[in-house]
Amino acid sequence: MHLIFKNDMETVVSGIRSTGNLHLGNYFGAVKNFLKMQYENNCYFFIADYHSLTTHPKPADLHANIKQVLAEYLACGIDPDVATVFIQSDVPEVTELYLLLNMNAYVGELERTTSFKEKIRKQPDNINAGLLTYPVLMAADIIIHKANKVPVGQDQAQHLEMTRRFARRFNTMYGVEYFPEPDAYNFGKKLIKIPGLDGTGKMGKSEGNGVFLADTPAEIRKKVMRAVTDTGPQTPGEKPSEPVHNLFTIMNVVSEPSTVKYFKEQHASCQIRYGDMKKQLAEDIIRVIGPVRERINEILADNKYLARVVSEGAEKARASASLTIREVKEIIGYRPF
Repeated sequence: MHLIFKNDMETVVSGIRSTGNLHLGNYFGAVKNFLKMQYENNCYFFIADYHSLTTHPKPADLHANIKQVLAEYLACGIDPDVATVFIQSDVPEVTELYLLLNMNAYVGELERTTSFKEKIRKQPDNINAGLLTYPVLMAADIIIHKANKVPVGQDQAQHLEMTRRFARRFNTMYGVEYFPEPDAYNFGKKLIKIPGLDGTGKMGKSEGNGVFLADTPAEIRKKVMRAVTDTGPQTPGEKPSEPVHNLFTIMNVVSEPSTVKYFKEQHASCQIRYGDMKKQLAEDIIRVIGPVRERINEILADNKYLARVVSEGAEKARASASLTIREVKEIIGYRPF
């Protein structure tokens, strides 16, 4: 293995929960940007398996979920010889920092987070302490590698602000300038938002409106043909409704410009046949993600390769994390006998 040191680059940390599969929204909205980011920054990409425990996955599913998400990341082009790719639970220093940060995190501020309030509403029978302290573990994941930037969506913006707060609080409490306060990684115009197939909102894992990278061609055709549309334009030049606009948005990233132009002209002239548009869109999605799906299956079958990736990733991540823990404990006042 060839370690690539990037001491003059900014450090970026990003994690993904080991629940569900990556979908088109993840791929075009985040992962494709990660592919460029890994060569421009010192990147730590991890599978957040501890975070997934808040929803109590079955023991039989936990490892398979971790393996699936890892294989999908690698199949998309994340290079473990360039970026540090690891499993969260392989770095025990993270949970030690989580414990230390919890001593300076207050119940009131954690209870006021939007995500915690949302979880209480959605799962009133499973309001566990892990949900309450979720932002603290997320902060530990980030600052243990002294990250400068974190690519986050709008739904995670408050958690990043809390990470900044915990870093600042530690520095203030102990009179040091140890932890940087990480900023959001801004993709700017590069950020592509992929809508779902149900006519509203963004594509998601749990909303039932997504096309997954691991879907077979038959599954993709079935999902796309069921996509919500409308009764068709009534007047020439009519603006597409939201559901139809969503299909054009997906078509913009997977289809040839001439294809998009053809169907837009068909819509503008009130001659569009949504069935034809969906058939074309399905085939274009299959063409784009087909090679990724094949690569996912190849990687899933190569247990030696996956074992090497996670072992080497854990080694690199722990080298960074153990140094931080050693210095943090020294700052707090721990001394060897």
